[in-house]
Amino acid sequence: MTTLDVADRPAPPEGPAAAGPGRARVLTLSTAGFTLMFAVWLMFGILGIPIRKEFGLTDVQLSWVTSVAILNGSIWRLLTGIAADRWGGRRVLTVMLATTAVPCVLVANARSYGALLVAAFLVGFAGNAFSVGISWNSAWWPRERQGLALGVFGAGNVGASVTKFIGPALIASVPAAGYAGGLVPGGWRFVPMLYAALLLVAAAATWRLAPRPDRRPGRGRGLREQLVPLRSVRVWRFSLYYVVVFGAYVALSAWLPKYYVDVYDVPLYEAALLTALFIFPASLLRPVGGHLSDRFGARRVMYATFAVMLAASGTLMMPYGHVTVVLADGRQRDVLPWYPGVVGFTVLVVVLGVAMGVGKAAVYKHIPEYFPGDVGAVGGLVGMLGGLGGFFLPPVFAYAQRWSGAPQSTFGVLFLVTAAAALWMHLTVHRMLHAGSPHLADSFEHAAGTPAAATPREVLT
Repeated sequence: MTTLDVADRPAPPEGPAAAGPGRARVLTLSTAGFTLMFAVWLMFGILGIPIRKEFGLTDVQLSWVTSVAILNGSIWRLLTGIAADRWGGRRVLTVMLATTAVPCVLVANARSYGALLVAAFLVGFAGNAFSVGISWNSAWWPRERQGLALGVFGAGNVGASVTKFIGPALIASVPAAGYAGGLVPGGWRFVPMLYAALLLVAAAATWRLAPRPDRRPGRGRGLREQLVPLRSVRVWRFSLYYVVVFGAYVALSAWLPKYYVDVYDVPLYEAALLTALFIFPASLLRPVGGHLSDRFGARRVMYATFAVMLAASGTLMMPYGHVTVVLADGRQRDVLPWYPGVVGFTVLVVVLGVAMGVGKAAVYKHIPEYFPGDVGAVGGLVGMLGGLGGFFLPPVFAYAQRWSGAPQSTFGVLFLVTAAAALWMHLTVHRMLHAGSPHLADSFEHAAGTPAAATPREVLT
């Protein structure tokens, strides 16, 4: 039997007991801080348009500015999750908020492409706040409500839309010369300076208002002991799921404004608003996904998520144009025209966002169920690999478009990644059904009144 067959059952109940009185403050502070950090992490989705113009960048060069920020927002998630388990989310989140203000100032003062790449990489550290919040909330909320609590926290992904809304207006309204004799820069550079100030305020609020003493499920445990669960193949499977529902979300949040501008020739502010229509359901539906996972099981939710994503991305990846049919008499007829307008394209993208929002919560519902004492480590690794998907996908989108000459190749890439994750999940479930009920391997029907054999718990969860 494989590891997937034998041990794919939830660990026995342990971890946080009934919620403490400070859990609401933990959820509020962590969600607010994460929303701000997420806005900082993905600000280049909008700032990239004026940056491309000022620095004279190609699409591939611009994709690397976005990607290096995503990279640094992913590679430390394992360690920050472990740190939150060991030292408490209050301490770790406060430090992260305060230190991220520094690279925001560096972005605002970058004067060359090289300096911008370095500053973008450093500011990307903001993305690692996710694993801290997952660990912190898991320690404070009871198991039967963790799906909803983690979904509410994860709705902080909506921070990706903050720059979409305020960025174009600030860029247009703040004088290019800035304020205070240029000490506060103007134009697009004002946005990261504003974020730097807000990060310091959020750090002070988190330190001052978070409940004490904090909960630290990893206190007194060695690093090697905390890393043991990462040997499980299941963890890596969950990570691929998260690449699909989160990594692709991050990549599209940064990629769609450029897509709208280049393909549909819409102004930047309109591209930002249309992208926000994707971001909102992909973020705000996480609590719904958590509730559905609590009620119906995370695996059922994942099946629905993958099915919807495959249908939407499969439609979006279809080549624009028509098929020309040559008739017997030599006449030609154009059939099957396909070119979605802005409205049709946006509707399909919003459908993708809905599926991603629900699916992100379902992935993280698995983690406290199966690894209740190691949420920081496991959640950190899953978040890290999911974020790395967001790092690799924008350059892949750019190279796929360069190779094919078709902008919709972006969604062809997404279709293939989603299909791989869905296939792995289905094969795992299929193997466990055979292992758990081998006598039913060839049975597809039951006589009336004859109960089916018990279904393995993994299939239900």
